[in-house]
Amino acid sequence: MLKTQTLAAEWAPRLLAVLRIVTALIFFEHGTQKLFGFPPRASGMGPEVFSLIWFAAVMELVGGVLLAIGLWTRPVAFVLAGEMAFAYFIAHAPRNFFPALNGGDAAILYCFVFLYMSAAGGGAWSLDNARDRRAGLTR
Repeated sequence: MLKTQTLAAEWAPRLLAVLRIVTALIFFEHGTQKLFGFPPRASGMGPEVFSLIWFAAVMELVGGVLLAIGLWTRPVAFVLAGEMAFAYFIAHAPRNFFPALNGGDAAILYCFVFLYMSAAGGGAWSLDNARDRRAGLTR
């Protein structure tokens, strides 16, 4: 039993970092698709500057980068969780009650993964963690 607890204590922060990095890179891709058309989207036009979708894309781009490197993980993740909740209720929920039918399942997952990260932090491999270790802080 002790070996399992030791293994979990050692690997949990690392796997949190992997979850953060993978989630951030996929989220970042949504921003690049909206703003720069990469990867190519079905509609050729990007969002109008300063529109609601444009602001969402900027948040996805900047937030994705910050989460990928693990800088200001908690506040960034909290803001992005709110963005995804907002996106779900504005863009997806009006289409249908069921997330599998309204296309909002990814928004729900992002919302709750980001909410978890806002409480758990960036994990072992983050700039936040490196900064805290340098300052002699432990979380």
